[in-house]
Amino acid sequence: MTDGPADLSDSERRERGMAVRRAVLSDAHVDAAGRRASDFTADFQDFITRTAWGDVWSRPGLSRRDRSIAVLSQLIALGHHHELEMHVRAALRNGLTVDEIKEVILQSAIYAGVPAAHQAFAVAERALRADETSDDGHPGTAQTLD
Repeated sequence: MTDGPADLSDSERRERGMAVRRAVLSDAHVDAAGRRASDFTADFQDFITRTAWGDVWSRPGLSRRDRSIAVLSQLIALGHHHELEMHVRAALRNGLTVDEIKEVILQSAIYAGVPAAHQAFAVAERALRADETSDDGHPGTAQTLD
């Protein structure tokens, strides 16, 4: 693979990661995460920008839409509800419809369990309602930690 993580400097990975992170999560979300960063969390913010966004989310093997389906499924199965809410909004930005998000959650009921899907529906509905009522025109601007 050319132009992959091994071919880029940390600065280039950070720049690429920040562009993808902003595209997927929104400028408002990333700006808010930056404002909340502290001396304690700054290294983690840099790590996820370079590694999660600059290396993995930037790979050509899956579309962002497909990555969103995978992420939603994994977050549901692992019970990471705070991240799920953020990634429901990101999935909309990545091209999933509300009906497709519903189908991902329904599918998770079979493999991750009905309680996990039940909770995921509540979290997703909250995220979708917040997305509908955003007054700044940017989906996914509700406050989250990363």
